[in-house]
Amino acid sequence: MKGQQEEQLVPPPAYKPTVVPKDTAKDTHAKQKPLGEGRLAVLRQELMVFLGNSGVLGSGMVVSMPAVTLNQLHDETQPFWLNKDESSWFASIQNMACPLGGLLVSYFLDRIGRKHTILLTNLIGLVGWILLVTSFMHSDRDMIYYQLLVGRCFGGIMIGMFVSPVGVYSAEISLPKIRGRLILGTSLGLASGILLMYCLGYFIRHNIQLIFGISCCYQLAATLLVFPMPESPSWLLTRGKEERARRSLRYFRGLPKKEVDFVPEFEAELAHMKELADASNTTAAGESLSQMIHRPEVYKPVLMMTTFFGFQQACGVVVIIVYAVQIAQQAGVTIDPVLVAVMLGVARIITTLFMGGIFEKWGRKPSGIFSATGMGVCMLLLAGGNWFPDTLGTLHWLPVACIVAHIVFSTMGMLTLPFFMISEVFPQRARGSASGIAIFFGMILAFIMLKIYPNMEAALGTANLFAFYAGISFLAAAFIGTFVPETRGRTLEELEERWQTGKFSRRLTIVNLKDVELHEVFLKK
Repeated sequence: MKGQQEEQLVPPPAYKPTVVPKDTAKDTHAKQKPLGEGRLAVLRQELMVFLGNSGVLGSGMVVSMPAVTLNQLHDETQPFWLNKDESSWFASIQNMACPLGGLLVSYFLDRIGRKHTILLTNLIGLVGWILLVTSFMHSDRDMIYYQLLVGRCFGGIMIGMFVSPVGVYSAEISLPKIRGRLILGTSLGLASGILLMYCLGYFIRHNIQLIFGISCCYQLAATLLVFPMPESPSWLLTRGKEERARRSLRYFRGLPKKEVDFVPEFEAELAHMKELADASNTTAAGESLSQMIHRPEVYKPVLMMTTFFGFQQACGVVVIIVYAVQIAQQAGVTIDPVLVAVMLGVARIITTLFMGGIFEKWGRKPSGIFSATGMGVCMLLLAGGNWFPDTLGTLHWLPVACIVAHIVFSTMGMLTLPFFMISEVFPQRARGSASGIAIFFGMILAFIMLKIYPNMEAALGTANLFAFYAGISFLAAAFIGTFVPETRGRTLEELEERWQTGKFSRRLTIVNLKDVELHEVFLKK
C-alpha cells in the first residue's frame, strides 16, 4: 500500500518542472526590466541621441576652428592673410551671432518640433561651412574677408541653436535611469568636435580650404543623419498628435510597431505624458515674463545665473578653447603648440565622460568651487613661469601641465555647470524665458572676451593676463560658495521655495523621480 501511495504522488510527465538554462534565465530576467530599460529600447534611445548629437559635434568644430587656422591666416607670405584686428573679428564674431541662435531655437522648438529644429540647425551650420569653403574663390580680398565673417556668423547661430534641442530631445525620449548619460552626450559631442578640429589642424598645416572642405562634408553627413530620427512623443502630444506620439513612444520603449498585446505600463506612461502635456499647454497660457520677473523665485535665479555665466566667460574658459594654440605659444610651451591643443581636446573628452558622475557624487556646489579654484591655481602657475623665469621658468613641463590641468578643472565645473544647472534653478513656468536671458548674457560676454583678448594680451602682458584670469577664477569660487544653491536631490518645488524664503524647507519631500523629471521635461519652455 505504501508503495502504491508513493507511486500516486509522482506527477505525470506533462507537469514535470523544467530546468531553465542559464542563458534563458538571463533573457527572462532582462524581459522583467521596466518598460523602456530593455536592451532594444536603450539601444534605440542611444542611437537616436547619437544621431542628434552628430550635429553638436559640428558646432564643436566651429568653436575651435580659429585655434588651428589663425596661425595660417597670419602668414603674410600667403595671398590672403589677416591682421590682428581682423583676426580678432574672425575668432569672436561667431559668439556675437550665438544669442540670435538662442532666440531662434526657443521659437522653433515648440513650433516645428525637436527633430525639425535639430535639422534646421544642421542646415544653418552647413550654409556656414559652404560660405567658408567658397570664400577663397573670390579674387577681391575684402570679399574673401567678409564672406569668412558671414560664414562664421552662420556657425555662431548653429552653436546658439544647439544649446538645448538635443538635450530636450534626449530627456523626452528616455527614462530616468539612462537620462543623465544621454543628456551628457551633448557635452561629449561638443568636446569631440573640438578635438576633431584640433586633429585636422595638426595634420593639415598649410591648407585652410581643405580643413573647411572636410568640415563641410561632415556637416552634410550630420544633416542627413537627422532624417531617421522619430519626433519626440512629448512634443507630439502637446500638438494633439496622439497617434504619432503613440508610435514614437512604442519605438523608444522597445515595443513592436504592431500593437499585438495590451501593455498596461505603456498605456499608463502615455496617459501620464498626455496629462503633463495638457498641464504644460495650460501653464504656457499663464503669466507673461514681465509679470513673473517681479517674483523672487524668478528674478533671484536669473541674477544668480547671469552672474555665473559672467564669471564663466571672464575667467577665460572659452578664450582658451578658441586661442589654444596661441596661448600655448605665449605660455612658453616648448613642444608643438598644435599638439598641445590636441592634448587639450583629449583631456576635455576624458573629463566629460566622468562629469555626470562627479556632479551626482560631489554635488553641484563643491564641483564648482573645486573647478574654479583649480583653474585659478593653474593660471597663477602660468603667470609665475613668466614672472620668475629663473625658478618656475626652468620647469619646461609646467606650461603644458598647467594648460591641460586648466582644461580638466574647467570641464569639471565652470565650463559645464552653468548649462547643467540652468534646467534646475528656474521655476517651470519661466524656465524658457529666464534661461534664455542667462544664456544670451553669457554669449554676449563670450563675444566681448574673445574680441578683446588680443588687446588685453598686448596691454597687460602674458603673465599679468594669466594672473587676471586667476583672480577672476578665485572670485568665481567665492561666488559659488556664497550664492549658488546645491540642487542635487532637490525637487523644483523645493528650489522655488528656497528662492522665496531664502532657505530650503527642513521637511524632505519624497517624490517619484520619474514624475519629477517628466514634469521638468514638459514644462521646460
